Amino acid sequence: MNKLTAYAKLMRPHQYIKNGFIWLPLLFANQMTNIAAIIPAAIAFGAFCLMASAIYVLNDIRDVADDRNHPVKKKRPIASGRVYIKEALFLFLVLITASLALSGLWLPRPVLFIMIAYFLLNVSYSLYLKHLPIIDIICISLGFVMRIFVGGQAAEIPISPWIVIMTFLLALFLALAKRKDDLLLLNQGHQVRKAIDGYNADFISLAMGVMASVTIVAYILYTVSPAVIALHGEYMYITGFWVVCGLLRYLQITFVDQKSGSPTLVFLKDRMLQAIVLLWLLNAYALLRWRTL
Repeated sequence: MNKLTAYAKLMRPHQYIKNGFIWLPLLFANQMTNIAAIIPAAIAFGAFCLMASAIYVLNDIRDVADDRNHPVKKKRPIASGRVYIKEALFLFLVLITASLALSGLWLPRPVLFIMIAYFLLNVSYSLYLKHLPIIDIICISLGFVMRIFVGGQAAEIPISPWIVIMTFLLALFLALAKRKDDLLLLNQGHQVRKAIDGYNADFISLAMGVMASVTIVAYILYTVSPAVIALHGEYMYITGFWVVCGLLRYLQITFVDQKSGSPTLVFLKDRMLQAIVLLWLLNAYALLRWRTL
């Protein structure tokens, strides 16, 4: 592996799929064809990807000793010795500077404030908060909520409380699934994060069931709210079918297949999940088109 490839792996571009949440305000506000909203949202997406990569680099520098004892993370560029810590620090500075410059120069000022808050949250998470059970997954979920606000502020679209609630609940669901994988590694004798001491199989199973249930309820309540009916029509609740299917599939992956270590990789590898998300998008688009006919 050459140095450039190692740098690219260190930045983890496959994780950029998480930043797709930035586009949700445009999608739910039916603004995905509005160029005036798309351009700033695209800039915000790029800035957030740079910020996310900077945080991944910083975390890998911070966790290099623990990563070397992890069955999978030991292959990361810094832990394996392919990228030196000084090189990683320089890359971090370049990424964070580029991210904040894009946010400050090309986007509304609130976006810059949210980006800084996201950075501070992740630094706090890396240094201390990730060791606190429950607090650790709440921090992860807040990061997804911040993505929503970045997209909304960039495109100057009001954020629906329902979108915030659904995003927070879904992120908690995914974070709990990741803790399920940590618990599995612990039972196999591998060293994992300290916060896992505050979790067990029964708690994770119950909590994931609760999060899945309230996410479904929140989505259905959103689709039948007066604002959504006025904007998208009265049949948007039909798309809730795909939300149920998606959550059930992820529960199956977590508890039957026991492969929930990385939500991003799960999505990128699982054809059924990809099909469900695609069908949800097509269903929503068809309902919107039918309304305009």
